[in-house]
Amino acid sequence: MSGATVADFIGYWEVEGLACAKRGDYEWMAGLVPGRRVLEIGSGVGFATQALAARGLSVLAVDALAECLAATQARVAGQDVTLLQAELTALSDEQRAQLAAFAPDSVVCWLMGAPAETTGATASDGGQAVVAYREKIHRLVAELAASLPSVQALHYVDRTAISWQAKDIGRDTLVRYHGGKTLLDLPFVAERRNALYRKLDDGAVGMAQLRKSHPSMKSVVPVLASLLAERKK
Repeated sequence: MSGATVADFIGYWEVEGLACAKRGDYEWMAGLVPGRRVLEIGSGVGFATQALAARGLSVLAVDALAECLAATQARVAGQDVTLLQAELTALSDEQRAQLAAFAPDSVVCWLMGAPAETTGATASDGGQAVVAYREKIHRLVAELAASLPSVQALHYVDRTAISWQAKDIGRDTLVRYHGGKTLLDLPFVAERRNALYRKLDDGAVGMAQLRKSHPSMKSVVPVLASLLAERKK
């Protein structure tokens, strides 16, 4: 888990986010985003926001936690970034109007997470609470993007683990998963050409130890799974 409380969550992502930034992960993610105006759902502690701004993009970053927005503000001071504290599950009419007025070209939702006190995660649930939370937020983000006429692209990135030798099959699986759940009946389409994986080092998610205890996982590697969905013409 990435932290039971808000303080734990912030502490975890200060360390993990810095590691991602040093590897160039956020720079890679930001380079996949089309358009010039980006609505970022879930700013976290600001490493991703910083990468988007570094590309010269105009960013509206939304997060439910004031602590996350404060950390983000410290990282992007002087950049073309607007911050908004809002709960995606309970957006007010005023907040929706602000998002629409920003007129984003793209919406991004990267490495979505929250403190365990929000997701309901426990050490013994096998990650199921986090998965359910992530699926819920992914769908809400897609519905929000669909409601904003200016949005032409929707970009998701999450961590997972795959057999690298079977990554092409994994790309098809990623497309089917989001197409049949996240994007179902919405005006966005995900295609195989826009499903990408980026290898992470084993230490990022403890894969070396996992392989020792589960020999069947020998060929599995930790990755970032990226999917860009485009508005249907």
